[in-house]
Amino acid sequence: MMKRRHCTRLPLQFLLTAVFLALPALSFAGNVFVSGHDPDFHAQSGNTTGAQHIIQDSLTFARNGNTAPILFLESNTLNIGLGDHLDSVLGLQASGYSAGNTPGNHYVEVNATTFATTNFSLFSAILIPSDHGGTLTGNDLQALNARSADILSYINAGGGLVAFAEDGFHTPATVGPQPALFGFLPFLVTSTALSEAENGNTLTPFGLTLGLTNPDINGNFSHNIFTATGGMNVVDTDSGHQILSLAFSGQLTTGGVVPEPTSLLLMGSGLATLGLWSLRRKSHS
Repeated sequence: MMKRRHCTRLPLQFLLTAVFLALPALSFAGNVFVSGHDPDFHAQSGNTTGAQHIIQDSLTFARNGNTAPILFLESNTLNIGLGDHLDSVLGLQASGYSAGNTPGNHYVEVNATTFATTNFSLFSAILIPSDHGGTLTGNDLQALNARSADILSYINAGGGLVAFAEDGFHTPATVGPQPALFGFLPFLVTSTALSEAENGNTLTPFGLTLGLTNPDINGNFSHNIFTATGGMNVVDTDSGHQILSLAFSGQLTTGGVVPEPTSLLLMGSGLATLGLWSLRRKSHS
């Protein structure tokens, strides 16, 4: 009888141990904000106040109280020659940020070559400009996608990330294989290019918690929507209820959101309850 009880309890103990050992790995949470808006452009033209608020509030969310400088990727301003683009650095500056490597509202600018070896842990967030409206180039996207695993590790260690609109309207536009849009977060490659006037956009209850208001997300243009969330929270939608922005605080994998520790605790409690019930039934029998 003792042997039968011992064999019954071992699998339960093993499952509970596995669940609770997983909890320390989930103790850190990074913050991510991705959007079809291009506020780096419109912070300089159009509804400048609203666009600047998007930059400010998304970075505040992503940095989550970390005052280390922001890592800003820009290799060149060749996109401006395509038309309908402005220098993203100027949009960032118009929103109250300045170049510098000291704590505060400062950013450190790197190009695609330097980005390949940059130590992300020195920064509070990675800021990725828009490719339609801003100065994110195809080469920059390739550099980002090449470090997808490093970016996910950085986020899961508590880092932040903000990425603005990507619809493929960037330089180089026709040279070689095109890098995947939002490929640095593989679960977001289902984004779809869509340029539309921002009329009738609406924030979700979650979006309101970021400090944004509906006037902030209207009055300009957006350039992509998201057709899947990967488990992230919807921030705002367009007039057709298509997703314009997503944000999330927690752990991410190539497939999307990792269950929160509270979910694992609930699962562990359920397993424990089931195990005790099973043992009592066997003892009663």
